[in-house]
Amino acid sequence: MGETQELFAAIEVDQLTIDGIGATQVASLRYFDPAGSFGAVVQNVIGRPLPQALRADSATIGGDANFILAWRSPTETLLLSTDQRALVDLKERLAGATDGCMVDQTGGLCAVRVCGGRAGDLLLRLGAGASIPGVGEARSSRLAELPVLALCVQQGTLILLVERVYLKHFLGWITATAADLQ
Repeated sequence: MGETQELFAAIEVDQLTIDGIGATQVASLRYFDPAGSFGAVVQNVIGRPLPQALRADSATIGGDANFILAWRSPTETLLLSTDQRALVDLKERLAGATDGCMVDQTGGLCAVRVCGGRAGDLLLRLGAGASIPGVGEARSSRLAELPVLALCVQQGTLILLVERVYLKHFLGWITATAADLQ
């Protein structure tokens, strides 16, 4: 996902900053039952259970490894981390699981960070009010005509996950929309 930062410079307008989140790893955690043994291993390693429907949560372990867990569907959670080694460790611990799997999505998904008081205005213009997550929420919707997962684990900061093949199109919409907000 480091290419997100390389594809565009940060956009800054009044009360709004948009940038890529470099060095973030993304994995899809797919399971049959979030309360099963797969979910228990994830909780043991990360210190948080798999999120409930439409929820997102962050965790820090050992003072270094930062994780975000974002609900994507009843049988899938996205895991974001800036610590590649911690993600590899989790993958190794989950390797023998029979009720779930971890799939590296780093090359397929890109993260765009939207910060500031006008973040909601931007998403409203790109999609709809239902696409704007509150703190602790993850919402799948269509923004700029594309499927996007929007999540919020910190007040005033949204993370938008979009498939890499659509990133250029998505950033074009964001750039034009941000310019209208000036």
